[in-house]
Amino acid sequence: MKKLITLFATCLLAVSALHAQELTNFAFGGRPIISPELTQDSVTFRLKADYATIVKLSGSWMENPWTGTIDMRRGENNVWAVTIPLPSPEIYTYYFLVDGVAVNDPQNVLVQRDGTRYLPMLLVPGERTENYSEAKQHGTVSHPWYHSNILGMDRRLTVYTPYGYENNPKKKYPVLYLLHGAGGDEEAWISMGRTAQILDNLIEKGLAEPMIVVMPNGNANQAAARTLNIPEKPMANRWDREAFEKMSEAERDLIMNGYVRSLCTEIVPFIEKNFRAIPKPASRAIAGLSMGGGHTISASILYPELFDYICPLSAAGSATPEQIAALKKAGVKLYFLACGNTDFLFQGAEEMHAKLTEQGLDHVYYVSDGGHVWSNWRLYLNTFAQLLFK
Repeated sequence: MKKLITLFATCLLAVSALHAQELTNFAFGGRPIISPELTQDSVTFRLKADYATIVKLSGSWMENPWTGTIDMRRGENNVWAVTIPLPSPEIYTYYFLVDGVAVNDPQNVLVQRDGTRYLPMLLVPGERTENYSEAKQHGTVSHPWYHSNILGMDRRLTVYTPYGYENNPKKKYPVLYLLHGAGGDEEAWISMGRTAQILDNLIEKGLAEPMIVVMPNGNANQAAARTLNIPEKPMANRWDREAFEKMSEAERDLIMNGYVRSLCTEIVPFIEKNFRAIPKPASRAIAGLSMGGGHTISASILYPELFDYICPLSAAGSATPEQIAALKKAGVKLYFLACGNTDFLFQGAEEMHAKLTEQGLDHVYYVSDGGHVWSNWRLYLNTFAQLLFK
């Protein structure tokens, strides 16, 4: 018995020591390192780097978010710090450059994943970002899998169901299919787009109809996000002109439209079978950014009667007069076209707006400041979600 007590005491001391050691990584001089630390008009970033010679800060709020940096100064206990004026309300990402090496902020638990990059997040409160924080009433985010015969694999979805979905088994909901851009996956809109927070807030305030939001993986060769470490399926590349020209029409269509066809003929039926979704065009919306905007336009062209709400955002895609006429005939209730005025795809948005106008298709043309960035796509979701299913 005495040996047992001694062993237990030893284990307890070891666990305590490990816990204490872990805490030392987050404290200096008895005080925790706080980073970022926001005040009413400034924000301070800190990093403990004992052996560094040069430490810089880089953030997406800077004039040049790709190469812009600010020098940080070494302080007590080798804690480097810099204080800057508080940027305008928005969600930003940042990192430190320690002797030329990019380092994330170990003090910041708020992290966004954009493709294969993880970056610390800075949320500046204000009117623009009031729906980006947690609401009081929360929906549920799940990751069901569906089988795609078209793409030949099981594939993962991200699905948001609104507050109250579990408690009212008889109620059915409209569905928004929300598509990511190049480099993203089925978690992009949840991580970078703040979809759950935006929908929670809008629904709680009565500004948006309670809805299901389905976020697929738009990379036809992936079963799921690369973070799951699932091997990707080899797939022919449409940019290989010589190989592409030798393919059959069916093979070309698979490369060009395989994912969109899977979305419309496999994902939509899967959702309407496994979730309490209203199976009508008037209760279906589709929206997407950049590549996903192109997928949105393609889906509306291939299946003009499937969605009554169509929202291409900073879209890489267009439509012919005949295709727009088909949408008009189908009775589309909302066509929401949005783009930033310095976006490299802005000219394409202008041309699409002109075509829609010429063909007499009523639509909303939403032009914002800025370029091809998540700050715009969150703004667009926060805006068009209030117009759906009404």
